[in-house]
Amino acid sequence: MTSQLSAALGTPVPGTVPQLRSITVQRPAMSEHGLLDYITRDDSLVWSRHGEGTIGFGQVARFESTGPERFALAHQWWDAVSDAALVRDPLDFPGTGLIAFGTFAFSFSSTYASRLIVPRIVVGRNESCSWITYTVADPEADLSAEAAEAELAALLEDYSPEHELGEGLDRLVAGQISELEYEDSVRKGVAVIESGAATKLVLARDAVAELGSPIAVAQVLRQLALRYDDCWTYSVDGLIGATPEMLVRVRGDIAEARVLAGTLDRATAPSGDSRYAHRMLIEDEKQRHEHQLAIDSLTEQLGPLASGMDAPDEPFVLQLPNVWHLASDVKASLAARADGSVPSVLDLAEVFHPTAAVCGTPTKEAGRILRELEGMDRGPYAGPVGWIDTRGNGEFGIALRGGVIESPTSVRLYAGCGIVAASDPAAELAESWAKMRPMREALGI
Repeated sequence: MTSQLSAALGTPVPGTVPQLRSITVQRPAMSEHGLLDYITRDDSLVWSRHGEGTIGFGQVARFESTGPERFALAHQWWDAVSDAALVRDPLDFPGTGLIAFGTFAFSFSSTYASRLIVPRIVVGRNESCSWITYTVADPEADLSAEAAEAELAALLEDYSPEHELGEGLDRLVAGQISELEYEDSVRKGVAVIESGAATKLVLARDAVAELGSPIAVAQVLRQLALRYDDCWTYSVDGLIGATPEMLVRVRGDIAEARVLAGTLDRATAPSGDSRYAHRMLIEDEKQRHEHQLAIDSLTEQLGPLASGMDAPDEPFVLQLPNVWHLASDVKASLAARADGSVPSVLDLAEVFHPTAAVCGTPTKEAGRILRELEGMDRGPYAGPVGWIDTRGNGEFGIALRGGVIESPTSVRLYAGCGIVAASDPAAELAESWAKMRPMREALGI
């Protein structure tokens, strides 16, 4: 295991980790646009909602892993980095001080390398204040607020160009599986459910956006953040999107999650019917059944780790520009372990992933079935994406409504739909297109 850690760090001595030095300084209040003003570079690391969150620039340390131990290896590396680091953080908020951005493969069998990245500079904002965190690996480097601000100013001045829309060269082509193949997978999934092997399956598909000129990542992220402000806009090492679903947030001993299951396309809704979403989601037996399976799966996993939990009896309708979702917010007080600590956000991300909302029920069997039916490697799609700090606080969303940049002019988009016994293949295909709409709009396709 130590050799894997050393290889990921690029260090010649087995088991060594970088000794990072980090300083956090409070900054003046941001403009009304918040972090949007700082999404100017295509290579930024982004986690933002309602103008709050964190944006990272540069990289001082990095870890990658694959396979069933990808979470455990990442956790071990981050603990070692945190223990070795010299951190000056007078603010002591979740997200201040040394942090790492991360993204993890959906499946242990994926060839996609899960990763944690420690940025050189982080600009952050919460409901209380704004800050900058500056981290260096060079023991001789100047670690000061002045050095941090000077480097940030130079980075922001070197902003990335925008993508010209309307040239007629951008198009969407079939991915690893075609529309017909996806519908066939849905039929097979329904047959599996009717056989009793599973109660629910979440089948995913992909499509590839081919662009006439290089993708302007910062422009896409700004579009997503503006249009889907109730979602968490993310960008980590080529994985970009805006997810409406929070896998887990940890602040001290409080854990929270937002569970989504049950979807309705707003493009097909009749005009003038104010109760349409309520009737088609809240009052629909199929949608409520699918949602309850996701809630039960989460609370069953969270229960042994919590000393108290608040899981609402009734879901609410989350309204997004492209779809409506059935949604529930779950909150829990984490139980202390024998050593007095509570689980970190990375601990809980490993426990909760994959959720029934993106895999199926029962989850382990659903995962096995999906590997047979989907016919593709999801990569980081529907895996955890977010950040962690040295105190175990953090936020990991589920990487939905996004895509993976595969080349300067190619982005692979993903979407998945919950399949139950009553599912219709044509309707599920249409729902998958609705879920790709945020990225298609942001890309101008």
